[in-house]
Amino acid sequence: MKAQLENIYNSAKSDIEKAVSIADIDDIRLKYLSRKGEFNSIKKGLKDLSDEEKRTVGAFANQITQELEELLKTKHDAFYQKELNEKLQKDRIDITLSGKYTPQGKVHPLTSTTDEIVSIFQNLGFSVAAPEFSPEVETEYYNFDMLNVPKDHPARDVQDTFYVKDLPGVVLRSQTSGAQIHVMENQKPPIKVIAPGRVYRNENINARKNNFFHQIEGLYVDKNITFGDLKGVLNEFIRLYFGSARPTRFRSSFFPFTEPSAEVDVQCIMCQGKGCRTCSGTGWLEVLGCGMVDTNVLRGVGIDPDVYTGFAFGMGVERLAMLKYAIDDIRLFFNNDKRFLEQF
Repeated sequence: MKAQLENIYNSAKSDIEKAVSIADIDDIRLKYLSRKGEFNSIKKGLKDLSDEEKRTVGAFANQITQELEELLKTKHDAFYQKELNEKLQKDRIDITLSGKYTPQGKVHPLTSTTDEIVSIFQNLGFSVAAPEFSPEVETEYYNFDMLNVPKDHPARDVQDTFYVKDLPGVVLRSQTSGAQIHVMENQKPPIKVIAPGRVYRNENINARKNNFFHQIEGLYVDKNITFGDLKGVLNEFIRLYFGSARPTRFRSSFFPFTEPSAEVDVQCIMCQGKGCRTCSGTGWLEVLGCGMVDTNVLRGVGIDPDVYTGFAFGMGVERLAMLKYAIDDIRLFFNNDKRFLEQF
């Protein structure tokens, strides 16, 4: 049996030397070392040998098996490296050639501005109102009536508001302020929310106006809320959004659903307060409207104005983006001009 093992070993070594590819090595391993290979066929006869012969022949069989495994591995690795080098040489990339540019999509500047504003207010303790509290298709009840807007107010005219045909009293919301009514009807104070979304107005489109744009509404209702709290929150927002070096001012104004009301201006980014066409020579640009929630609005949603007070504010996302990035035409946000969008 030992002689048979030696013959098989020599035959296997000869085949390994003649091999010219990895496929040849795999065939040799299968022929000699697999379960049905020649070595295993011989080893099955070990059971018929004496104990002494089993020890001697078994040790010899294991030795030559290990040697063949080593020879096969060495030859396999050599062929593998050779074939890999040939493939790399064949598929060689000329790194001196210019690469192929694959453009990647970017976040739209209005989306990134909205995300930044929302993040700032979330860090100030505000949560985002649920989508069902901020619908784009709204009723006059929420868009006007509950916001203390009189029936004869100019904002309710068809010249300013889009009314839904064949659905009396239904409009495309002209402001996100209706979200505060939905929230106050469904939540008890303390309430501290913001509501971003699209709004629609029947405007002539020009460099500063569009017939749909984006707003973010804010509402804070709790005990002992004052106008000082309002100024503190908005000044902090402007500091975080524009930077601490941007001067601001509050101007007295009027909104039906807040009293007192104010508009907040920041120094014109185009002329640095010196006066230009963008700011109509004033050196200031309005960024948002705000005020203390009118007592009639609080009563309308079942909140006692003798116990609770609150403030509300609304800001245009396009206007804030234009001021921050010195953009002088609102239409650029909607024209899908890659030369503009790729700058962001």
